[in-house]
Amino acid sequence: MSESTGAHRHPILLKHLTPEEVRTHLDRDPRLILPVGTTEQHGPHLPLGCDTIIVERLADDLSAEFGVLRAPTIEYGVNADTARPFPGSGSLHFKTLHRLINDLVVSWETGGVREFIILTAHGPDPHQEALSTLSLREARARTVDIFSMPLPEERSDTWRVVHGGEIDTSLLLYVDPVLVKLAQAQDFDATPAVARRYQRGGRSSIPALSPGSLGRPSLASVEKGERLYHLIYERVASRIFRAT
Repeated sequence: MSESTGAHRHPILLKHLTPEEVRTHLDRDPRLILPVGTTEQHGPHLPLGCDTIIVERLADDLSAEFGVLRAPTIEYGVNADTARPFPGSGSLHFKTLHRLINDLVVSWETGGVREFIILTAHGPDPHQEALSTLSLREARARTVDIFSMPLPEERSDTWRVVHGGEIDTSLLLYVDPVLVKLAQAQDFDATPAVARRYQRGGRSSIPALSPGSLGRPSLASVEKGERLYHLIYERVASRIFRAT
């Protein structure tokens, strides 16, 4: 993100506008950013809204730079299954999230939106499928999982396992460090089989012996988070916003 963007302007929040103000914005740019988070455990060191907080920051910065409307955040998704319950975690069934997203985009399309940019930071297949199979008449939708884009290779074998591990923790250390209790972080090395089950959303994909996270949050740092955030931002900006 360049110095001239994001930090010097404000996001254009749909919930703060009147219908006529929305109409004016859509006449100029008929796109709508929709951030979709989760409310689920990411280990003892991260808040339940970790995914939501990261993707909201990204949505706000993109809205501010490109002058695109930003919809209210959906703070619930299809959580990964766990072998034991975690207080506060709240998940939707696939069909519930799918119906919710479809109902919303149909309403917004009727009101003039012609392109939806759905941002999420949660990778399991059922969650992704619910966001990607939409019934639109003329508008188009682009679902962007910010962790599906190529990220830099690191020394850790668990770098790609993002559920409360090195990547999630680094990003939140950069986005909102007050919310990270790094002293309480617990590493849990996920086998390739466990990592695959997590992505697929299979039963007990977060093992019972896990602290609720997968990977090595002990390797996280603010510097890594800042580098990763700007890398993710620039890739989304160039592929989705600047390209059009």
